[in-house]
Amino acid sequence: MIWMSDDLPPNYQITPMGWVRVVVRGTAVGIVMFGCLAFLLGLRLIERPLFGQWRPVTPYITQFVCRVAFVLIGIGYNRIGIPMAGAGAVVANHTSWLDIFALNAGKRIYFVSKAEVAGWPGIGWLARATGTVFIARDRSQAVAQVKVFRSRLNYGHKLLFFPEGTSTDGQQVIAFKPTLFAAFFDASLCDTLAIQPVSVVYNAPNGFDVRHYGWWGEMDFASHLLKTLAQSPQGQVTVIYHDPVKVADFKDRKALAFHVHRVVCDGHLVHRSGENF
Repeated sequence: MIWMSDDLPPNYQITPMGWVRVVVRGTAVGIVMFGCLAFLLGLRLIERPLFGQWRPVTPYITQFVCRVAFVLIGIGYNRIGIPMAGAGAVVANHTSWLDIFALNAGKRIYFVSKAEVAGWPGIGWLARATGTVFIARDRSQAVAQVKVFRSRLNYGHKLLFFPEGTSTDGQQVIAFKPTLFAAFFDASLCDTLAIQPVSVVYNAPNGFDVRHYGWWGEMDFASHLLKTLAQSPQGQVTVIYHDPVKVADFKDRKALAFHVHRVVCDGHLVHRSGENF
């Protein structure tokens, strides 16, 4: 399901100077991204035979690229809280494609994505290269999903989910889908698995629509990307890491989904309103 809104931000007109920024920033980010991707793929030729799914080096490359991307684009990046140590799951609200950079910049993680993404031109290739976990949204595949999650967690991976199931305008956190949390209550995971709620908050540049960085509904990716590259001055993204919780402390998936949703909502509201955390 796609989150929709009839109240869209005003059309963004790119000025001549904005197009200059698009070219300069886009070229710089492209060089860093694809240059490092080539290095990552070359390193995986050595890393994979030696370590398999355990990736002791290449995730640092992804994290470096995402941190540098914010610097090159000019968006301020702020991290609050401490990412949990060890394997586990991370759940966050979803506002934009920029979330991929924001969450990777803060901690080495592996996204969990719907299987269709693997076949998307360009994006699917990048996702596979960086270790994304692809799952089919089909209840008949639940056992297979648990097996994949268990395997990746045993390698010390942190798996990141967007339980809203869609992106929004960034001004609210919609209900988390409890179905996603069912796999966490498998007997092989429940007793040891920890989940860390994370709030991702975008603050628009002064004088711009508060939903400036939101990407939702039927918005075109290319247009949103160009708008983001052209923007000056830029705003800021804040990533808030809340205390992890143990799956075993909750009676069922609905109780767990409700709790982490409330934590993410509270962190999102505080920072979206500009208060001190």
